[in-house]
Amino acid sequence: MKFQWTLLLGLAFALIVAVFAVINVDPVTVNYLFGESEWPLILVILGSVLMGGLIVGSVGLFRMFVLQREVKTLKKRNNSLEAQLAQEDTIKKETAHEQQIEDIH
Repeated sequence: MKFQWTLLLGLAFALIVAVFAVINVDPVTVNYLFGESEWPLILVILGSVLMGGLIVGSVGLFRMFVLQREVKTLKKRNNSLEAQLAQEDTIKKETAHEQQIEDIH
């Protein structure tokens, strides 16, 4: 359900940006480090939104990659601790069983 709301909000945002960009079609001067040029404002707006989306998406992918690595290491650690605990339980059971045999004799 959360994904559906996210998708709907994303589509609504895209629609608002598209309408805003279509309304603003006047040419504007864009200054670069090495010069300047005239661009329609619609391209500047859409380019800015696209670059912002790419930056946010790449940061999100990086964070997801880091979290997946952390989950992988924690799963390995959990499995090793579970194996160690199972081994200790086996040793305790064997010791208790040997003591019962000694108590019987």
